Formats: sequence, C-alpha cells, structure tokens
Amino acid sequence: MKRIGLWLSLVLASLVPAAAQVTVEVSQGQDQFLPGEALRTVVRVINRSGQSLSLGAEDNWLTFSVENRDGGVVPKVSEVPVTGAFVLPSSKTAVKRVDLAPYFSFGQAGRYQVTATVRIPTWSNEVTSDPRYFDIVGGTQLWEQDFGVPPTNGAPQGTPEVRRYILQQANYLKGQLRLYLRVMAASGRPVRVVPIGPMFSVSRPQPRVDSLSNLHVLYQNGASSYSYTVFNPDGKLLTRQTYDYVDLHPRLNVDEEGKVVVAGGVRRETASDYPPSPAPASAETASPNPSAETDAKPASPPDDATTAKP
Repeated sequence: MKRIGLWLSLVLASLVPAAAQVTVEVSQGQDQFLPGEALRTVVRVINRSGQSLSLGAEDNWLTFSVENRDGGVVPKVSEVPVTGAFVLPSSKTAVKRVDLAPYFSFGQAGRYQVTATVRIPTWSNEVTSDPRYFDIVGGTQLWEQDFGVPPTNGAPQGTPEVRRYILQQANYLKGQLRLYLRVMAASGRPVRVVPIGPMFSVSRPQPRVDSLSNLHVLYQNGASSYSYTVFNPDGKLLTRQTYDYVDLHPRLNVDEEGKVVVAGGVRRETASDYPPSPAPASAETASPNPSAETDAKPASPPDDATTAKP
C-alpha cells in the first residue's frame, strides 16, 4: 500500500509542473447585467507547457460553475455547448466566447461568480480559473408599449404575434445610468435584452414605434449630445447615430411620408455609428483603384467561436 501511495504521489507530482504552465482566465466586457441580458463571457486558455494540447474533442473539456453571493450553486438549465476539437500549440492562447445566460437559472438580482474548468485528457488533469465576479441588477422601468410583429415575407396573413417593448434604466459603475431595451413575448418570456448606452442623468428617452413595428429611441447621453437608435421587433440594432444640440434640441418627429426622423440638432459622425459611416476620402491617400487600398477589419468571431492567438 505504501508503494502504491508513493507511486501515485510521484505521478501527481510529475503532472503539477506541466499543469501549472496552463492558465485559464475568464473575463467579461462589463461588471453588471440586467436579468435576461446576454452574459457574454470570454475564456482564455494559455499554454506554456512546452507541448501541444489536443482539446475540444469531448463535450466536457470546458465547463462552467456559477455561485451566488452566499456560495450557493446556481442551477444549470443545460450544459454550455463548447464542442469543436482543436490543437493548442505551446506559447499560444485559445479564446472561447460563450453566452452563459441561457444555460443557468439566475433567480434574482445579486452578486455572482463564475469559474471555468478546462480538462486536459492526455494529463488526466484539469485547470480551473480564478473566479470572475459580476452583478445582476434590477432596472427602473421608464416606458413600455405593446406592438404586433409584422409577418415575414411570403408568410400568410393571420393574427399577429404581440410583443412588448420596455425601456429600463439601471445604475452602472457607481451611479452612471445606462439605458436598456427589453423585448418581451406575450407569454412574458424575454425575447432579448440589450444595453442601448449610457444616459445623461437628468434626461428621459423619447421612444416611438413606426409602421413596421421598429422602435426608435432618442436620448441624451451627454451635456449637449444625443444618441439615436433603431431596433427591430427581435431587438436587433438597425441604426445608431449621434446628434449634437446646437440651436434646437433634437427630437423625434414624423415626416410627410410617415417616417420617423430626427428633427433639430446636427448629425455628428462617430466611430460608434451603425451602419458605420464611410471614412472621408483624402486627396493625399485617394487611389484611382478603390479596391487597391481597403482598410477592412476582420469580423468579430461569434459567441461560440474558438480562436488561437500567439
């Protein structure tokens, strides 16, 4: 028995140095979320072991655990899908992006922590990240309106599906207000919860639903600046623009064709515009062949993508 115990100790000791050279890190783009909001989480697996690692072949190669403030385990709705085999060379970092919200049952607002565990089959070992802390906060409802979802192209006319737009504000980062859109199904199920942006503390948003059931929102996000956004019935962003108050405060209006437009203020192009504003052409850099000089940025990988970096 002593020999067996000694052998196991030697085996475990031989694994510890290698495992110590694999690091798992968890990060999120924000510290606070509204109930139902996507919990976009990034896991980085850093390999400094001196050998390549084969990961992702098993469904449980990467797992997550979430606890509440009191240390209670948050129940899982289902396992987070992380399939997809890949090889992680030494001195490289694998990046996995996931949305945890659909896979855990967050019962109420409060403080939570999430940890990620990576299983390394060839070593019969696992590495766990340090906990990442975040808060789920309640929001104050500012406005709501029911609307009918237009039928998709070619779909037969019938009783329209009814949904509800809700605008909420929440305190974020020590008193900074942030505006959120919540799209709810008639059953009360959240279709989507998305952050719109930071708000100026003394302002209230101007919402308006157009003839296509798209939601237009104009709100003050600075001392003299306003943000204008448009969302479709699924909560997908269609437009984001910035307007400055010069002579008249920007406001939402309906033109002669029945379209919702921004009246007053002066449009200012910014890097956050959506769709992106075209870059101004320069006489010094203009090329007779437009395709010869294209400053294109690669698209961001989807939430469930795994990418390797140096």
